[in-house]
Amino acid sequence: MYLTRHLAAGGPRWAADGRFLPESFSLALLLQVPRTAVPGVLASLQGGEAASDPLLAPIEPTHEVWAAGVTYLRSREARTAESETRDVYEKVYEAARPELFFKSTGSRVSGHGARIRIRRDATWSVPEPELALVVNAAREVVGYTAGDDVSSRDIEGLNPLYLPQAKVYDGSCALGPGIRLASVEELRDLPIRLEIDRGGAPAFRGETRTSNMKRPFEDLTEHLGRELSFREGAFLMTGTGIVPPDDFTLRPGDAVRITVGAMRLENEVAQP
Repeated sequence: MYLTRHLAAGGPRWAADGRFLPESFSLALLLQVPRTAVPGVLASLQGGEAASDPLLAPIEPTHEVWAAGVTYLRSREARTAESETRDVYEKVYEAARPELFFKSTGSRVSGHGARIRIRRDATWSVPEPELALVVNAAREVVGYTAGDDVSSRDIEGLNPLYLPQAKVYDGSCALGPGIRLASVEELRDLPIRLEIDRGGAPAFRGETRTSNMKRPFEDLTEHLGRELSFREGAFLMTGTGIVPPDDFTLRPGDAVRITVGAMRLENEVAQP
């Protein structure tokens, strides 16, 4: 089953498999029920009129987006190379405890077709294509969407303590176009692709698979919820295994396409 969020006449409204759900429906309420009950709840609410564009990010303002770092070998190598304190990335890659950090509130997330941004005080910015888990209040994985953890590599590389400034700013997080219900087992070997076009021509292409992740999804969700409760559920980006070369940085006007499984998220980099 596939959930999308739309800008309807009366405001934001959810749809399932292309049909509007009741106006009273909210993702926050759905993520309070057990994972096994989700398909039945949605099936009982289906039957509305056909949903129409425009699409919104598949998240509600009160939701939080968290992210995991250094979960792929390629990410560890890139972070080690860029950083002036290289051993911290090598240590976290091998450690039992993962790197987890807050990325965005739901109100700040860009959806499919919306614009993303690069910091004006950064000189080296990249998209980070990631599988984003949709997790319910019981920390069960309900489904997934495609995510872009836009990052300023030069700022993070100066000092790991600058990570919030490198990762958390207006236009730095995109999710979409929708949420595909799926079990954890269905997510273990999904293809992830990144395509960046500049001036209508390819500027970068890369791909990986979720099976290249070092950490299982259950490990990430367990650590996320150890001392944090998410009554309305949460979104968890699971790290990137695709890193453009060191001489590449995003520019205004670049078109970024991220494909994760059946999801294709497209965003343009905004003008400063």
